[in-house]
Amino acid sequence: MRVCTLFNRILQLPGASVCSVAFTDSGLVLGLRRPRNRMLLCPCGTKTWASYDRSRRRWRHLNFGPTRVFLEADVYRLDCRGCGAVRTEQVPWARAGARHTRDFDDVIGWLAQRADKTTVAKLLGCAWETVDRAAKRLVDEHLDDARLNDLYRIGIDEISYKRGHKYLTIVADHDTGRVVWISPDRNKAALEDFFDALGEQRTAALQAITLDGSSIYRPVVVQRAGHATVCLDPFHVIQWCNEALDSFYQSQPAPAPLYLTTGHTRQWPWRRLRLALRSGSERLNENQHELINNIRRHNYRLYRAWELKEQLRELYRSVDPVDAPRYLTRWCTSALRSKIRAFETLARRIRRHFDAVIAAVQLGLSNSRLEGINSKIRVIQRRGYGHPTPESLMTMVYLCLSGINLSLPTQR
Repeated sequence: MRVCTLFNRILQLPGASVCSVAFTDSGLVLGLRRPRNRMLLCPCGTKTWASYDRSRRRWRHLNFGPTRVFLEADVYRLDCRGCGAVRTEQVPWARAGARHTRDFDDVIGWLAQRADKTTVAKLLGCAWETVDRAAKRLVDEHLDDARLNDLYRIGIDEISYKRGHKYLTIVADHDTGRVVWISPDRNKAALEDFFDALGEQRTAALQAITLDGSSIYRPVVVQRAGHATVCLDPFHVIQWCNEALDSFYQSQPAPAPLYLTTGHTRQWPWRRLRLALRSGSERLNENQHELINNIRRHNYRLYRAWELKEQLRELYRSVDPVDAPRYLTRWCTSALRSKIRAFETLARRIRRHFDAVIAAVQLGLSNSRLEGINSKIRVIQRRGYGHPTPESLMTMVYLCLSGINLSLPTQR
Protein backbone atom coordinates (compact mmCIF):
# COMPACT_ATOMS: atom_id res chain seq x y z
CA MET A 1 0.00 0.00 0.00
CA ARG A 2 1.32 3.42 -0.97
CA VAL A 3 2.05 5.89 1.85
CA CYS A 4 -0.38 8.49 0.45
CA THR A 5 -3.14 5.87 0.23
CA LEU A 6 -2.47 4.91 3.85
CA PHE A 7 -2.83 8.52 5.06
CA ASN A 8 -5.97 8.99 2.96
CA ARG A 9 -7.59 6.07 4.75
CA ILE A 10 -6.47 7.36 8.14
CA LEU A 11 -7.51 11.00 7.70
CA GLN A 12 -10.61 10.56 5.50
CA LEU A 13 -10.57 14.26 4.58
CA PRO A 14 -13.60 15.52 2.66
CA GLY A 15 -12.89 16.97 -0.78
CA ALA A 16 -9.12 16.39 -0.70
CA SER A 17 -6.52 13.64 -0.92
CA VAL A 18 -2.95 13.32 0.30
CA CYS A 19 -0.42 13.74 -2.47
CA SER A 20 2.84 14.17 -0.54
CA VAL A 21 4.37 13.23 2.80
CA ALA A 22 7.33 15.06 4.33
CA PHE A 23 9.03 14.89 7.73
CA THR A 24 10.28 18.33 8.77
CA ASP A 25 11.70 19.92 11.91
CA SER A 26 8.21 21.12 12.91
CA GLY A 27 6.57 17.74 12.34
CA LEU A 28 4.83 15.65 9.71
CA VAL A 29 3.56 17.74 6.77
CA LEU A 30 0.92 16.18 4.51
CA GLY A 31 0.38 17.90 1.18
CA LEU A 32 -3.21 17.93 -0.07
CA ARG A 33 -4.59 17.92 -3.58
CA ARG A 34 -8.10 18.89 -4.60
CA PRO A 35 -10.02 18.50 -7.85
CA ARG A 36 -9.39 21.28 -10.34
CA ASN A 37 -12.93 21.43 -11.73
CA ARG A 38 -14.54 22.70 -8.52
CA MET A 39 -16.28 25.88 -7.52
CA LEU A 40 -14.75 28.09 -4.85
CA LEU A 41 -16.81 28.50 -1.68
CA CYS A 42 -16.85 31.80 0.20
CA PRO A 43 -17.35 31.70 4.01
CA CYS A 44 -20.63 33.54 3.45
CA GLY A 45 -21.92 30.59 1.38
CA THR A 46 -21.56 32.08 -2.12
CA LYS A 47 -19.97 29.85 -4.79
CA THR A 48 -18.01 31.05 -7.79
CA TRP A 49 -15.60 29.80 -10.46
CA ALA A 50 -13.50 32.98 -10.53
CA SER A 51 -10.40 33.18 -8.34
CA TYR A 52 -8.44 36.28 -7.33
CA ASP A 53 -5.08 34.70 -6.43
CA ARG A 54 -3.75 31.76 -4.44
CA SER A 55 -1.21 30.94 -1.74
CA ARG A 56 0.11 27.92 0.16
CA ARG A 57 -1.30 27.48 3.65
CA ARG A 58 -0.82 25.08 6.52
CA TRP A 59 -3.26 23.80 9.19
CA ARG A 60 -2.47 22.06 12.45
CA HIS A 61 -4.03 18.59 12.77
CA LEU A 62 -4.21 16.09 15.62
CA ASN A 63 -0.92 14.57 16.62
CA PHE A 64 0.17 11.10 15.53
CA GLY A 65 1.55 10.00 18.88
CA PRO A 66 4.28 12.49 19.86
CA THR A 67 4.58 13.78 16.27
CA ARG A 68 2.84 16.98 15.25
CA VAL A 69 0.86 16.78 12.02
CA PHE A 70 0.18 19.61 9.59
CA LEU A 71 -1.98 19.70 6.46
CA GLU A 72 -0.76 21.87 3.60
CA ALA A 73 -2.67 22.92 0.48
CA ASP A 74 -3.13 25.72 -2.05
CA VAL A 75 -5.91 28.12 -1.08
CA TYR A 76 -7.52 30.66 -3.38
CA ARG A 77 -8.86 34.10 -2.68
CA LEU A 78 -12.03 35.09 -4.47
CA ASP A 79 -13.82 38.33 -5.22
CA CYS A 80 -17.16 37.43 -3.63
CA ARG A 81 -20.25 39.12 -5.03
CA GLY A 82 -22.24 38.19 -1.94
CA CYS A 83 -19.80 39.84 0.49
CA GLY A 84 -18.60 42.53 -1.91
CA ALA A 85 -15.01 41.92 -0.79
CA VAL A 86 -11.99 39.76 -1.51
CA ARG A 87 -12.05 36.78 0.86
CA THR A 88 -10.23 33.50 1.32
CA GLU A 89 -12.13 30.43 0.18
CA GLN A 90 -13.67 28.04 2.69
CA VAL A 91 -11.94 24.65 2.83
CA PRO A 92 -13.93 21.59 3.97
CA TRP A 93 -11.44 20.37 6.59
CA ALA A 94 -11.17 23.66 8.57
CA ARG A 95 -13.48 26.40 9.78
CA ALA A 96 -13.38 29.90 8.35
CA GLY A 97 -10.38 31.90 9.56
CA ALA A 98 -8.88 28.95 11.44
CA ARG A 99 -5.37 27.56 11.10
CA HIS A 100 -6.45 24.31 12.76
CA THR A 101 -8.52 21.48 11.32
CA ARG A 102 -12.10 20.78 12.36
CA ASP A 103 -11.01 17.64 14.19
CA PHE A 104 -8.47 19.65 16.19
CA ASP A 105 -11.10 22.26 17.09
CA ASP A 106 -13.63 19.59 18.07
CA VAL A 107 -11.17 17.88 20.41
CA ILE A 108 -10.36 21.27 21.97
CA GLY A 109 -14.05 21.98 22.51
CA TRP A 110 -14.78 18.53 23.96
CA LEU A 111 -11.91 18.87 26.42
CA ALA A 112 -12.71 22.51 27.26
CA GLN A 113 -16.18 21.41 28.39
CA ARG A 114 -14.49 19.24 31.00
CA ALA A 115 -11.15 20.85 31.89
CA ASP A 116 -9.43 24.22 32.14
CA LYS A 117 -7.75 25.83 29.14
CA THR A 118 -4.22 25.42 30.47
CA THR A 119 -4.68 21.66 30.81
CA VAL A 120 -6.16 21.40 27.32
CA ALA A 121 -3.33 23.49 25.87
CA LYS A 122 -0.67 21.34 27.54
CA LEU A 123 -2.33 18.10 26.42
CA LEU A 124 -2.61 19.15 22.77
CA GLY A 125 0.62 21.12 22.60
CA CYS A 126 -0.82 24.54 21.79
CA ALA A 127 -1.28 27.92 23.49
CA TRP A 128 -4.25 28.67 25.74
CA GLU A 129 -5.13 31.55 23.39
CA THR A 130 -5.59 28.88 20.71
CA VAL A 131 -8.03 27.07 22.98
CA ASP A 132 -9.92 30.33 23.58
CA ARG A 133 -10.22 31.08 19.86
CA ALA A 134 -11.26 27.51 19.04
CA ALA A 135 -13.99 27.65 21.70
CA LYS A 136 -15.30 30.88 20.18
CA ARG A 137 -15.39 29.33 16.70
CA LEU A 138 -17.34 26.36 18.00
CA VAL A 139 -19.85 28.57 19.81
CA ASP A 140 -20.31 30.76 16.73
CA GLU A 141 -20.96 27.67 14.61
CA HIS A 142 -23.29 25.72 16.91
CA LEU A 143 -25.13 28.55 18.65
CA ASP A 144 -27.77 29.79 16.24
CA ASP A 145 -31.06 31.62 16.49
CA ALA A 146 -32.94 28.30 16.75
CA ARG A 147 -32.08 28.10 20.45
CA LEU A 148 -34.72 30.79 21.04
CA ASN A 149 -37.47 28.67 19.49
CA ASP A 150 -40.06 26.84 21.62
CA LEU A 151 -39.51 28.93 24.74
CA TYR A 152 -42.54 28.82 27.02
CA ARG A 153 -41.20 29.10 30.57
CA ILE A 154 -37.98 30.99 31.18
CA GLY A 155 -36.02 32.23 34.18
CA ILE A 156 -34.00 35.44 34.46
CA ASP A 157 -31.22 35.96 36.97
CA GLU A 158 -27.83 37.62 37.34
CA ILE A 159 -24.45 36.43 38.56
CA SER A 160 -21.37 38.41 39.54
CA TYR A 161 -18.22 37.53 37.63
CA LYS A 162 -15.77 40.15 38.91
CA ARG A 163 -15.24 42.44 41.85
CA GLY A 164 -16.73 45.89 41.65
CA HIS A 165 -20.32 44.85 40.95
CA LYS A 166 -19.71 43.32 37.52
CA TYR A 167 -22.62 41.07 36.56
CA LEU A 168 -23.87 38.83 33.77
CA THR A 169 -27.56 38.57 32.96
CA ILE A 170 -28.56 34.92 32.43
CA VAL A 171 -31.75 33.72 30.70
CA ALA A 172 -32.47 29.97 30.85
CA ASP A 173 -35.18 27.63 29.63
CA HIS A 174 -37.01 25.92 32.50
CA ASP A 175 -38.01 22.94 30.36
CA THR A 176 -34.55 22.04 29.02
CA GLY A 177 -32.31 23.67 31.64
CA ARG A 178 -30.19 25.29 28.93
CA VAL A 179 -28.80 28.81 28.89
CA VAL A 180 -30.34 30.63 25.93
CA TRP A 181 -29.06 34.18 26.43
CA ILE A 182 -26.21 35.94 28.22
CA SER A 183 -25.50 39.64 28.45
CA PRO A 184 -22.42 41.26 30.06
CA ASP A 185 -24.58 43.78 31.94
CA ARG A 186 -27.25 43.85 34.62
CA ASN A 187 -29.65 46.54 33.48
CA LYS A 188 -32.84 47.02 31.54
CA ALA A 189 -31.00 47.35 28.22
CA ALA A 190 -29.59 43.82 28.63
CA LEU A 191 -33.08 42.34 28.88
CA GLU A 192 -34.34 44.58 26.10
CA ASP A 193 -31.70 43.04 23.82
CA PHE A 194 -33.01 39.58 24.68
CA PHE A 195 -36.59 40.44 23.76
CA ASP A 196 -35.37 42.12 20.56
CA ALA A 197 -33.59 38.90 19.58
CA LEU A 198 -36.62 36.85 20.60
CA GLY A 199 -39.01 38.79 18.38
CA GLU A 200 -42.71 39.48 18.79
CA GLN A 201 -43.93 36.07 17.62
CA ARG A 202 -41.74 34.04 19.97
CA THR A 203 -42.35 36.51 22.81
CA ALA A 204 -46.09 35.92 22.41
CA ALA A 205 -45.50 32.20 23.07
CA LEU A 206 -44.04 32.83 26.53
CA GLN A 207 -46.30 31.58 29.31
CA ALA A 208 -44.35 32.15 32.53
CA ILE A 209 -41.22 34.07 33.59
CA THR A 210 -39.51 33.59 36.94
CA LEU A 211 -37.65 36.52 38.54
CA ASP A 212 -35.95 37.33 41.79
CA GLY A 213 -36.97 40.26 43.97
CA SER A 214 -34.88 42.78 42.03
CA SER A 215 -36.68 45.72 40.45
CA ILE A 216 -34.36 45.83 37.42
CA TYR A 217 -35.93 43.26 35.12
CA ARG A 218 -39.61 43.33 36.05
CA PRO A 219 -40.53 46.63 34.29
CA VAL A 220 -39.05 45.29 31.04
CA VAL A 221 -40.90 41.98 31.43
CA VAL A 222 -44.21 43.76 32.06
CA GLN A 223 -43.67 46.05 29.08
CA ARG A 224 -42.42 43.48 26.55
CA ALA A 225 -44.20 40.32 27.75
CA GLY A 226 -47.14 41.57 29.80
CA HIS A 227 -49.25 38.54 28.86
CA ALA A 228 -46.82 36.11 30.53
CA THR A 229 -47.29 35.14 34.17
CA VAL A 230 -44.55 36.59 36.39
CA CYS A 231 -43.43 34.26 39.19
CA LEU A 232 -41.44 35.50 42.16
CA ASP A 233 -38.73 33.09 43.22
CA PRO A 234 -39.71 31.40 46.54
CA PHE A 235 -36.10 31.38 47.71
CA HIS A 236 -35.99 35.18 47.71
CA VAL A 237 -39.33 35.43 49.52
CA ILE A 238 -38.06 33.18 52.32
CA GLN A 239 -34.80 35.13 52.30
CA TRP A 240 -36.77 38.33 52.93
CA CYS A 241 -38.51 36.58 55.82
CA ASN A 242 -35.23 35.36 57.32
CA GLU A 243 -33.82 38.88 57.08
CA ALA A 244 -36.88 40.21 58.93
CA LEU A 245 -36.44 37.56 61.63
CA ASP A 246 -32.73 38.36 61.98
CA SER A 247 -33.47 42.07 62.20
CA PHE A 248 -35.96 41.57 65.01
CA TYR A 249 -33.71 39.04 66.77
CA GLN A 250 -30.77 41.45 66.81
CA SER A 251 -32.95 44.19 68.30
CA GLN A 252 -33.85 42.02 71.31
CA PRO A 253 -31.92 42.41 74.57
CA ALA A 254 -30.12 39.38 75.95
CA PRO A 255 -32.56 37.51 78.22
CA ALA A 256 -32.04 36.93 81.91
CA PRO A 257 -30.40 33.66 83.03
CA LEU A 258 -32.54 30.56 83.13
CA TYR A 259 -33.42 29.17 86.56
CA LEU A 260 -33.20 25.41 86.61
CA THR A 261 -35.11 23.05 88.88
CA THR A 262 -31.87 22.20 90.69
CA GLY A 263 -31.59 25.77 91.94
CA HIS A 264 -28.70 26.63 89.70
CA THR A 265 -28.75 29.20 86.91
CA ARG A 266 -27.68 28.87 83.33
CA GLN A 267 -26.98 31.56 80.75
CA TRP A 268 -29.03 31.56 77.57
CA PRO A 269 -27.21 29.84 74.67
CA TRP A 270 -27.76 32.95 72.56
CA ARG A 271 -25.77 31.77 69.54
CA ARG A 272 -27.35 28.34 69.48
CA LEU A 273 -30.74 30.01 69.73
CA ARG A 274 -29.93 32.07 66.65
CA LEU A 275 -29.19 28.90 64.69
CA ALA A 276 -32.40 27.31 65.93
CA LEU A 277 -34.45 30.32 64.85
CA ARG A 278 -32.93 30.22 61.36
CA SER A 279 -33.47 26.48 60.91
CA GLY A 280 -36.68 24.99 59.61
CA SER A 281 -38.96 23.35 62.17
CA GLU A 282 -38.59 19.95 60.48
CA ARG A 283 -34.80 20.05 60.98
CA LEU A 284 -34.74 20.98 64.68
CA ASN A 285 -33.21 18.49 67.09
CA GLU A 286 -34.37 17.90 70.65
CA ASN A 287 -32.17 20.60 72.21
CA GLN A 288 -33.25 23.18 69.62
CA HIS A 289 -36.91 22.34 70.27
CA GLU A 290 -36.29 22.99 73.94
CA LEU A 291 -34.72 26.38 73.13
CA ILE A 292 -37.74 27.37 71.01
CA ASN A 293 -40.11 26.34 73.82
CA ASN A 294 -38.12 28.39 76.33
CA ILE A 295 -38.31 31.41 74.03
CA ARG A 296 -42.06 30.93 73.88
CA ARG A 297 -42.24 31.26 77.68
CA HIS A 298 -39.70 34.08 78.14
CA ASN A 299 -39.92 36.15 74.92
CA TYR A 300 -43.20 35.51 73.16
CA ARG A 301 -42.71 38.22 70.52
CA LEU A 302 -39.50 36.59 69.32
CA TYR A 303 -41.29 33.25 69.29
CA ARG A 304 -44.12 34.87 67.31
CA ALA A 305 -41.60 36.11 64.73
CA TRP A 306 -40.23 32.58 64.35
CA GLU A 307 -43.77 31.24 64.07
CA LEU A 308 -44.59 33.72 61.26
CA LYS A 309 -41.47 32.58 59.44
CA GLU A 310 -42.53 28.95 59.66
CA GLN A 311 -46.09 29.76 58.56
CA LEU A 312 -44.74 31.48 55.45
CA ARG A 313 -42.57 28.45 54.69
CA GLU A 314 -45.67 26.28 54.85
CA LEU A 315 -47.08 28.22 51.89
CA TYR A 316 -44.52 26.45 49.68
CA ARG A 317 -44.44 23.15 51.54
CA SER A 318 -47.94 21.94 52.33
CA VAL A 319 -50.60 24.48 51.37
CA ASP A 320 -52.91 23.45 48.52
CA PRO A 321 -52.20 25.78 45.54
CA VAL A 322 -55.94 26.44 45.27
CA ASP A 323 -56.00 27.78 48.83
CA ALA A 324 -52.73 29.70 48.47
CA PRO A 325 -54.28 33.19 47.89
CA ARG A 326 -56.49 32.91 50.97
CA TYR A 327 -53.63 31.49 53.06
CA LEU A 328 -51.21 34.26 52.06
CA THR A 329 -53.84 36.93 52.71
CA ARG A 330 -54.35 35.62 56.24
CA TRP A 331 -50.59 35.48 56.78
CA CYS A 332 -50.17 39.12 55.72
CA THR A 333 -52.96 40.13 58.09
CA SER A 334 -51.32 38.24 60.95
CA ALA A 335 -47.94 39.83 60.20
CA LEU A 336 -49.45 43.32 60.20
CA ARG A 337 -51.20 42.65 63.52
CA SER A 338 -48.08 41.21 65.15
CA LYS A 339 -46.74 44.72 65.91
CA ILE A 340 -43.31 43.52 64.84
CA ARG A 341 -42.05 46.27 62.58
CA ALA A 342 -39.80 44.05 60.44
CA PHE A 343 -42.69 41.70 59.64
CA GLU A 344 -45.09 44.57 59.05
CA THR A 345 -42.68 45.85 56.40
CA LEU A 346 -42.35 42.35 54.98
CA ALA A 347 -46.13 41.94 54.75
CA ARG A 348 -46.45 45.19 52.78
CA ARG A 349 -43.64 44.06 50.49
CA ILE A 350 -45.29 40.71 49.83
CA ARG A 351 -48.60 42.43 49.14
CA ARG A 352 -46.90 44.43 46.38
CA HIS A 353 -45.76 41.13 44.81
CA PHE A 354 -48.87 39.14 45.79
CA ASP A 355 -49.78 37.87 42.32
CA ALA A 356 -46.19 36.85 41.51
CA VAL A 357 -45.86 34.94 44.80
CA ILE A 358 -49.11 33.07 44.23
CA ALA A 359 -48.19 32.31 40.60
CA ALA A 360 -44.95 30.66 41.74
CA VAL A 361 -46.93 28.46 44.16
CA GLN A 362 -49.62 27.48 41.67
CA LEU A 363 -47.24 26.82 38.75
CA GLY A 364 -44.56 25.21 40.90
CA LEU A 365 -41.82 27.38 39.39
CA SER A 366 -38.77 28.89 41.01
CA ASN A 367 -35.32 30.13 40.09
CA SER A 368 -33.73 26.99 41.48
CA ARG A 369 -32.68 25.94 37.98
CA LEU A 370 -31.03 29.35 37.53
CA GLU A 371 -29.26 28.97 40.87
CA GLY A 372 -27.96 25.60 39.71
CA ILE A 373 -26.70 27.21 36.50
CA ASN A 374 -25.00 29.93 38.57
CA SER A 375 -23.23 27.23 40.58
CA LYS A 376 -21.97 25.65 37.36
CA ILE A 377 -20.74 29.04 36.16
CA ARG A 378 -18.80 29.37 39.43
CA VAL A 379 -17.19 26.01 38.66
CA ILE A 380 -16.26 27.25 35.16
CA GLN A 381 -14.71 30.37 36.71
CA ARG A 382 -12.72 28.47 39.32
CA ARG A 383 -11.65 25.83 36.82
CA GLY A 384 -10.26 28.51 34.53
CA TYR A 385 -8.78 30.60 37.39
CA GLY A 386 -10.77 33.57 36.10
CA HIS A 387 -11.31 34.91 32.61
CA PRO A 388 -9.69 38.01 31.10
CA THR A 389 -12.90 39.41 29.61
CA PRO A 390 -16.63 38.85 30.12
CA GLU A 391 -16.84 37.72 26.49
CA SER A 392 -14.40 34.89 27.25
CA LEU A 393 -16.52 33.76 30.19
CA MET A 394 -19.70 34.03 28.12
CA THR A 395 -18.13 31.83 25.44
CA MET A 396 -17.31 29.13 27.99
CA VAL A 397 -20.80 29.32 29.50
CA TYR A 398 -22.38 28.89 26.07
CA LEU A 399 -19.99 26.05 25.26
CA CYS A 400 -20.75 24.16 28.48
CA LEU A 401 -24.35 25.06 29.36
CA SER A 402 -26.27 25.85 26.16
CA GLY A 403 -26.66 22.26 24.95
CA ILE A 404 -23.75 22.17 22.48
CA ASN A 405 -22.91 18.48 21.97
CA LEU A 406 -19.50 17.80 20.47
CA SER A 407 -18.31 14.39 19.35
CA LEU A 408 -14.73 13.25 19.17
CA PRO A 409 -13.29 12.15 15.80
CA THR A 410 -13.08 8.61 17.19
CA GLN A 411 -16.85 8.57 17.83
CA ARG A 412 -17.97 9.37 14.30
